[in-house]
Amino acid sequence: MAMHASTLRWTPSGYELPSFAAVTPPHVADGSVEKARLVIVGGGLTGLTLAADLAGRGIKAVLLDDDNTVGVRGASSRGMVWAQKSLEIMDRIGVVDRMVEKGVTWSVGRTMSGEEAVYSFNRADGNASRQPPFVNLQQFYLEWFLVERLEALGKVDLRWNNAVTGIRAGENSVFLTVGTEAGAYEIEAEWVVDATGANSRLREALGVAADVSRHVDRWCICDARCTDLDRPERWTWVDAPFNGGRAVWQHMMADNVWRLDYQLDPDGDPDEVARPEIAAERVRAHLGPDVDFELVWVGPWAYRMQLLDRFRAGRVLFAGDAAHVMSPFGARGGNSGIQDAENLGWKLALVLQGLAPHALLDTYDAERRAAAAENIRVTSRTARFLAPQSDFERRLRKALLELAHEHAFARGIVNTGRLSVASDYAPSAIIDEGGGFCLGNLPLRGDGGTETSLNGIMAALGTAALGLYVPKPGLDPMRAVISGIGGEGLPYVARTLDIGQGAERCGFTDAGGHLQAATGAAPGDFIVVRPDLYCTAIIHDATAAAAEAALARSVGFGSLA
Repeated sequence: MAMHASTLRWTPSGYELPSFAAVTPPHVADGSVEKARLVIVGGGLTGLTLAADLAGRGIKAVLLDDDNTVGVRGASSRGMVWAQKSLEIMDRIGVVDRMVEKGVTWSVGRTMSGEEAVYSFNRADGNASRQPPFVNLQQFYLEWFLVERLEALGKVDLRWNNAVTGIRAGENSVFLTVGTEAGAYEIEAEWVVDATGANSRLREALGVAADVSRHVDRWCICDARCTDLDRPERWTWVDAPFNGGRAVWQHMMADNVWRLDYQLDPDGDPDEVARPEIAAERVRAHLGPDVDFELVWVGPWAYRMQLLDRFRAGRVLFAGDAAHVMSPFGARGGNSGIQDAENLGWKLALVLQGLAPHALLDTYDAERRAAAAENIRVTSRTARFLAPQSDFERRLRKALLELAHEHAFARGIVNTGRLSVASDYAPSAIIDEGGGFCLGNLPLRGDGGTETSLNGIMAALGTAALGLYVPKPGLDPMRAVISGIGGEGLPYVARTLDIGQGAERCGFTDAGGHLQAATGAAPGDFIVVRPDLYCTAIIHDATAAAAEAALARSVGFGSLA
């Protein structure tokens, strides 16, 4: 593993990103073809998350990146709002504490029209997860934390300045041509994950079609460092008076840097509005004359929507922006990439361990493509609200904003970005006919009353699904029978779940009642939880046979051809 040559830090002249030593494998010199079970192409957010997820499950991989740093040169903030589901994933991976310590934790959002707040929310209300609703942190920090986590885990061969220049799909493998500073070499991989981003050349080379649409709306990011303000909330304006009646987003991030997004005049020149002196005038109008600030980064942006026809092409899988691109409203892009990585990670691990058939990877395509399509639908509705495309849409928005001042129903329709949430997947070969839902990282108690959580339990199980049986009062013979299901060599285990303060007997206790509330489970019920905390089934009046069948089905064991 190549160690970083410097740390990531804020300096008086801006951000200093770490640089990593280029890696030259021996295959460059001897001309041999390298054999690898799994190659991840792309060392950005999605690729690093997938590599760390797999490493935590004991799976080795080769990760290739054509650069030698994290983030984007110039240190733009890019992704920076990390939703609870993503934080729960990072908790299991082992970096969430660093994110919380460095970033800005928040739960309150306010939507403004003019000078008045017309809608607000507080996601902390009723939150039972061990993780907060949101943390704001510049994406390059998160990527750096993941790189250091990979170094600590030691399972991933992370190769900087290794650019994939060619790809060829074989019958049972994929051949990659890789260029380095010292020359080229070839890898024959059993599986390849393309996490190279929106402009993936691998995807184009394989001829995987995508549905692409562009939006005319343009924005300008101004990352401004300001120590005079302390407002750990999300504020959005539909029609900010200090931005010509156009939309604005405001987020506080690490290092007292504020992410300020300004909707631009559609007839304006993007290059002109990104000039530092013009950007500074815009920020000054926003913050007022008495607030000191310095610009960290400025850049205009537009967006497109893109969705691949399929996320799996034989032995090549697509994740993150290589698979889908959406507008940034609601922070659904980066969070979707993280959730792609988790969904794919445990499934790839089971396939590589020989515990599940290759067909399990088709469920990655089905589940995460549907999630991406939903995220694109949600963000497209926000885009139409913020940039109406017809006279009717403009009149409708104006009427809603006027109604929102006095009527609660209209406030909920005002749309400045529906924030990222965990996706619900449709029934399938591995999800019960009733459909499933994602559980949060809920607190539980283990043997002897020790505090734990769903994440802690699942991390210890690696790639195994967990079944929790809620015993009936008194002597319940099913308790012992069901708690003996699964074990060594099988990708699932079953335990009991006592409700309230009951004594633990080879199981767990839902002392706070959070899991029972989330699932509606009653005595005699069996709860099936996949490695990604997704509840695939609740079996009422469970028998051992029904419980084991549901557990096995949840991870594709015996249920997929």
